[in-house]
Amino acid sequence: MRQARSSRALADELRRDRKILLKSWRLPAWLAAEKKLSSKDHVQLNELLAQLQSRGVPLVETLDVIAKTVRPDARPRIERLAEMVSQGSSFADACHRVGGFDEVTVAVYRAAERSGDLAPAGEQLALATRRKMAIAGKATTVMIYPLVVVAIGIAVGVGMLVGIIPMIARGLEKAGAEIPWFTQILVDAGLGLRANWTWALLLVAASIVLVVLLRDQLKQALGRLGRTLPMLKDVVLAQESSSFFSVMAAMTRSGVPLSDALGVALRSVNHTTLRNQLKRLREKLIQGGVLRNLIEEVNALPLAIRRLLVAAERAGDLETAFGSLADDMRDEVDKKSSRLLALLEPLLLIGLFVFVGAMVLAIMLPMLSAVNQF
Repeated sequence: MRQARSSRALADELRRDRKILLKSWRLPAWLAAEKKLSSKDHVQLNELLAQLQSRGVPLVETLDVIAKTVRPDARPRIERLAEMVSQGSSFADACHRVGGFDEVTVAVYRAAERSGDLAPAGEQLALATRRKMAIAGKATTVMIYPLVVVAIGIAVGVGMLVGIIPMIARGLEKAGAEIPWFTQILVDAGLGLRANWTWALLLVAASIVLVVLLRDQLKQALGRLGRTLPMLKDVVLAQESSSFFSVMAAMTRSGVPLSDALGVALRSVNHTTLRNQLKRLREKLIQGGVLRNLIEEVNALPLAIRRLLVAAERAGDLETAFGSLADDMRDEVDKKSSRLLALLEPLLLIGLFVFVGAMVLAIMLPMLSAVNQF
């Protein structure tokens, strides 16, 4: 049994051995022997592609140089690219067949090959990937900070529940102090958790495994939730707008027609309202609609952005507008994320205080009762 990036790539490998692919099974991504190209790999590949192609280096030699500079995990894929191109395959088709390149990247390469210049395409794709990495880093910070605080709170609470509360309650009970019902509930919970710690650890391990296996579904669910929560939905909208404009800038500067660029860029938008409005814009544009009028109908975008796009369309400079809007939206993500974190900090501290404070209250109540008795 052979393992390949896709059924198309496997069929190509078998064809060279004069064999026919009858059936294939796709392994889960975490079992794959070959790792996907990371964002850093894409940046490095596209930057070197732009530098070497702009200096007239042949494409096969360019790919040989790139294969020697990328991470060892990515090297076999780049070497296959060079092999396919040397055998007469177009660069875009080779990228599609080896896998690891999304539809946007392949479409930009294909348009650049038609114009005969891959250098600007590589430069724009590297810039777009850097924008995505910056936004993803900010989004990760927004997600990790609350998780770290919650994890610390849970660890402190479990430690008090299992160790401190039962020990103090037992001592006060021996001294004849009355144990309030609230403290007794926590004592029973702590003793039960201590007696069944093996099952508790198994439950935690099973939960972690389940999260890993269902991480794509959980990511989609969290994305849908994020698009509905106050303040967070503004961050998500700015993030997806930046991704959309980055793709549009890369594709239009590579000579891709606007309607085709919209069709590909729509795949990078998960915001339901924005995606539907942009989809209607594309459909009406293909039917002969006036772009400046159609832009006004995309009210999911702020008014200032729509006005800028209309002005750029009249001036015939949409490419520059898309690039500047991608940068502006990235800065907007930074500002909105900072505001969101500023709001989350006091809320998390209050939640942590309530959670741990309940444990402290469970300890203090029987102590106060014992003091009053004596």
